[in-house]
Amino acid sequence: MLLAIDVGNTNIVIGVFRGDTLIHSWRLTTIRERTSDELGILVTSLCERHEVRQTEISGIVIASVVPPLTATLVTMVSDYFGRVPMLFEPAMNGVMPILYDNPAEVGADRVVNGIAAFEKYGKGLPIIVVDFGTATTFDAISAKGEYLGGVICPGPQISADALFQRAARLPRIEVRKPTRVVGTNTVASMQSGLFWGYVDMVEGLVRRMTAELGGTAVVVATGGLASVVAPESQLIEHVDPELTLRGLRLVWEHRLSTQTATESTPIRPR
Repeated sequence: MLLAIDVGNTNIVIGVFRGDTLIHSWRLTTIRERTSDELGILVTSLCERHEVRQTEISGIVIASVVPPLTATLVTMVSDYFGRVPMLFEPAMNGVMPILYDNPAEVGADRVVNGIAAFEKYGKGLPIIVVDFGTATTFDAISAKGEYLGGVICPGPQISADALFQRAARLPRIEVRKPTRVVGTNTVASMQSGLFWGYVDMVEGLVRRMTAELGGTAVVVATGGLASVVAPESQLIEHVDPELTLRGLRLVWEHRLSTQTATESTPIRPR
């Protein structure tokens, strides 16, 4: 079994694979102050609840965009699973060439998403991956499987929070699809602007990126709001909520096939 951990700004997503099958996945709130013991208790409890024994985990791979939690998770998996994890480094991934000006600047999740999308949806066409997370990212993958770059925008909840913080008379609201575009009260008007403005922003950027990629591209959505926004878009073809976890599995398998997996070497738990 493989334990894959994706550390994002809002959530930590954890998946357990048996071979190439994702058998369990869990989502924890990202709290930077959590200790390795707190995370260890949470993760091992989830494993026990779903009858996944710690001794069955033969490998662990981590992708993180939250540096303060990276070392905490390394300590956690060492102490509670007795293994040294593989830390995914985008600039040295060995799977997908990165054509960014500075490959070290690319978020780990963006490259992992690109690897998974190319493996599953790459059919000789460029790919655009839209990840609806804390920030909304748009990533372009060439038909040859190269990471080209992309776009970073604030997510809708960030925009909603900014309205609440900067406009004295506007309330804090939940981002969701309103019943109509023309709102007849403040909350409905805000929801309309956030939701429909967001949908049209996504469609506009996808169209512009597609044009730069040659006029045709496969569009894949992932992340928290993907299933909400995708039905309102004529351009999103696939919704894949487990894209990042599957990308981590592919990275792990590539590492195993190219060198001795030192990340799987057992160590003595505390």
